Amino acid sequence: MKIAITGATGFIGSTLADALLRRGDSIRCLVRATSNLRWLEDKDVELVYGSLGDVKSLHELVQGVDAVYHIAGVVKSKTKEGYYRGNVYATENLLTACLEANPGLSRFVHISSLTAVGPSPAPDRPVNEETPPHPITTYGRSKLEAEKRVLAVADKLPVTIVRPPAVYGARDTEILIFFKAVQTGLQTMIGFNRKLVSLIHVDDLVKGIILAGESPGAVGETYFISSETFYNWKDVGDITARALGKRRLIRIPVPHMVVYAIAAVAQVLSYFRKQPATLNLEKARDLVQTYWTCDTAKATRALGYRQGISIEEGIQKTVRWYREQGWI
Repeated sequence: MKIAITGATGFIGSTLADALLRRGDSIRCLVRATSNLRWLEDKDVELVYGSLGDVKSLHELVQGVDAVYHIAGVVKSKTKEGYYRGNVYATENLLTACLEANPGLSRFVHISSLTAVGPSPAPDRPVNEETPPHPITTYGRSKLEAEKRVLAVADKLPVTIVRPPAVYGARDTEILIFFKAVQTGLQTMIGFNRKLVSLIHVDDLVKGIILAGESPGAVGETYFISSETFYNWKDVGDITARALGKRRLIRIPVPHMVVYAIAAVAQVLSYFRKQPATLNLEKARDLVQTYWTCDTAKATRALGYRQGISIEEGIQKTVRWYREQGWI
């Protein structure tokens, strides 16, 4: 197959590109002139220079391909407009390009997020595809609005939506902060209650994305691709400590109000800097939620998806990769 990918220079997109290359697919990637191409260097991929706001480059990207995997998006922004420009309008531009330049496309796969639906109400009630969306942040609302734009053209294009939870694995720079902290023997715990999360290794996510993108019955459907197990941060910390060879881990509980206070300061300081803050008030709202869990039953039933990498194996693989790269 000939496949176009947006976000291929990133963590998930580059892992998807590698998986498709291994089986012999032809890959075309949308990249900016300023993009870091470290994960695509020396690989047999076609590069289209442009952006999700550049109609000409989008036409070049999608023309003649069999499928489009739309992974690119904005996860940090100082403004609502930034989230909507990077997630909603960008998705709309790509859909329009497909309709104009490749109306015979076999599949358009949109990678959304658990945040488009929102947190779970109870430990035994993970959200699923039937849960009414209730996003709690601008990022989540922008991802939900992007989903709506995708479904709006479902009568013209064969579309599929995938919603991952938190993702970890090789090449990820976000969760690297957590690994570095545990390596020092410290783990920050948000609040004093026991929080549960769905957490998926990137290789499992990519497997699920491909299943969703190639299953005939997945056209017009939405799936949660996630771990089948829910994890609490104490157990994740212990597993990470063992993988790093740490015998003792000191946990530092941080009250929710302190999290908000730190986020508020970081958000104010970000207005004087070029880049948005990693931690802001909306991210704090995410962090203090008790349950971020989702149900994979539909993906298992319809796609044959199953979690293949346990948290122990996934963290060990991630630690090995970080060490090989000299990141920890």
